[in-house]
Amino acid sequence: MRVLLAGGGTAGHINPALAIAGFIKQKKPDTEFLFVGNKGGMEETLVPQAGYNMKFIVISGFNRKLSPKGLVDNVKTVKRTITSSIDAKKIIKEFKPDICIGTGGYVSGPVIRAAAKLGVKTVIHEQNAYPGITNKMLAKEVDKVMLAVPDAKKHFDKKADFAVTGNPVRSKILTANREEARAKLGVDERPVVLSFGGSLGARKINEGVADLIARSGIDGRYQHIHAYGKYGKWFPDLLKEKGCDLEKADNLDIRETRNSLYAIGSGGLWGLGLGQSRQKFLYLPEPQNDFIFAIVVEELGLVGAVLILLIFALLVWRGITLSLRSKDNFGKLLGIGLTSQIGLQVILNILVITDWLPNTGISLPFFSYGGSSLIMLLAQMGLVLSVSRTANIEKQ
Repeated sequence: MRVLLAGGGTAGHINPALAIAGFIKQKKPDTEFLFVGNKGGMEETLVPQAGYNMKFIVISGFNRKLSPKGLVDNVKTVKRTITSSIDAKKIIKEFKPDICIGTGGYVSGPVIRAAAKLGVKTVIHEQNAYPGITNKMLAKEVDKVMLAVPDAKKHFDKKADFAVTGNPVRSKILTANREEARAKLGVDERPVVLSFGGSLGARKINEGVADLIARSGIDGRYQHIHAYGKYGKWFPDLLKEKGCDLEKADNLDIRETRNSLYAIGSGGLWGLGLGQSRQKFLYLPEPQNDFIFAIVVEELGLVGAVLILLIFALLVWRGITLSLRSKDNFGKLLGIGLTSQIGLQVILNILVITDWLPNTGISLPFFSYGGSSLIMLLAQMGLVLSVSRTANIEKQ
């Protein structure tokens, strides 16, 4: 049997597809799978890591803002709508699936629609009580619409063929050992509350959970683990405003530094390979900034991390030795100060990701995302080199 799955954009669409594939594989081990995802989405890393073959199309949604950029984006979207349908038909004709399953996200639109037109059996799964626009549009064309909750049915076309299945869950979750899981999480025998608002972070959920967490921090009756998502970086500050001190509460765990430690540990000696990090896609907020070194260790391993630290150490040592050559005290102090600041920035970043310091917002020099930070660092190094050049001229 050949099964094609299409879904992506967020973990909420990718994980159900992986769970469905895992269940089918368990029942029919000889099944061939092909995932179709959006180029540049989370699925580009998560699906291959799960061991499945993947092909890509490029699709995007319409920009609803009335602006020049919005107009340009919408022109691109119209073009991608046409090209993605052509690419989807080509993939389906080559793979010849017995069934196509869509789990939501823009990418599932052209794939499932093309499959239906080609006469392939099609199924979509809706994970939410209020369905996304892609699944609402596809419901009229597919053979079966699977729902997580019955309440979602009223938002679809009444002529669609429905089946309430619940949300698919990966088998590892159902078969996990309780004691091993609690030991890995570092929790005791008190009840554990897990809360999250998706991989990106739902603002309303974060705001609603903040009061519960603040209360848990005071009475200590429960252990609370909360994942605030990629865009919820403001959440720890909100807890402070509510009088909750994360440093003093031993029953609260805000998934941030803990996941950076998982990233460091999973890298091993040689790492997972460039671009193969798991933590940066789902679990670490702003991984390209505050937690970039954890991602570096996960992808390059202990050997790569040590090599990078040696390069930083060499840079700092060389900068200080060049500055010491200057006969001008101001130039000497300026060079030493600028070079030392880069070294201190590296140390602070590492202390944050290893849970020795709270989140400082200080990124790793030259690695972290952001043009202004890079420009400032290059300007610093330019000043150090200028001090060194002046010292050489004076020596001659």
